[in-house]
Amino acid sequence: QVQVVESGGGLVQPGGSLRLSCAASGITFNIATMGWFRQAPGKQRELVATITYRGDTGYVGFVKGRFTISRSNAKKTVYLQMNSLEPEDTAVYYCNRYYAGRPEHDYAYWGQGTQVTVSS
Repeated sequence: QVQVVESGGGLVQPGGSLRLSCAASGITFNIATMGWFRQAPGKQRELVATITYRGDTGYVGFVKGRFTISRSNAKKTVYLQMNSLEPEDTAVYYCNRYYAGRPEHDYAYWGQGTQVTVSS
């Protein structure tokens, strides 16, 4: 069973940057596809980006070119570099082991997440 601890969120002005980190345990990290998700107030949790054990990445359209997902298998950590942040990016960000085709509401476990607030 995966366990994660997300960190790195905070308050940033529009156009600013943040780097989120996610330390994972309880799984064989170096073969797991990992994902970053987010949940804005009043909205469903949604996928943001994924990264396979080999480092192949995928992004949802609204973050392409602005966000970069990466990982360190040695540190069992996934990162999300977020640039050109917009107020619409305000949300609690979560990471998790990613299962293709599984709806977000079908994941049995979520960490506490890290709050990202984009505001002037």
